[in-house]
Amino acid sequence: MNGDQIFLYGLLAVMVLLYLRKKFQARGIPNYSGAQVKERVKNGSVLLDVRTAAERSSRSLPKSFHIPLHELGTRMKELERHRGAEIICYCASGSRSVSAAVKLKKAGFTAGNLEGGIGSWSL
Repeated sequence: MNGDQIFLYGLLAVMVLLYLRKKFQARGIPNYSGAQVKERVKNGSVLLDVRTAAERSSRSLPKSFHIPLHELGTRMKELERHRGAEIICYCASGSRSVSAAVKLKKAGFTAGNLEGGIGSWSL
């Protein structure tokens, strides 16, 4: 094996480990369909949009709060009033929202994920 091959295998190993870490962290996060989220919101759950402001300006879900994923760590206090409720995160595809739900869970919140992102929500 030459140096380039070792580098590529090492890079591949790091990518696999990061993927497995995310899957491991997300195992305790419930994933809900759009229909399930609508029912949960009727029963007191709240929606958190973790997309960018530009994404949100084109479409958002009714009564959702907006904190972009990259700002969640510094703006977590804004969610304190919802500590007793489940916070269901959503994004465009369901990937960033899983990361947000993991952060919320680590901070002691009850969190869930809209599987498939905003596209799985039917109007």
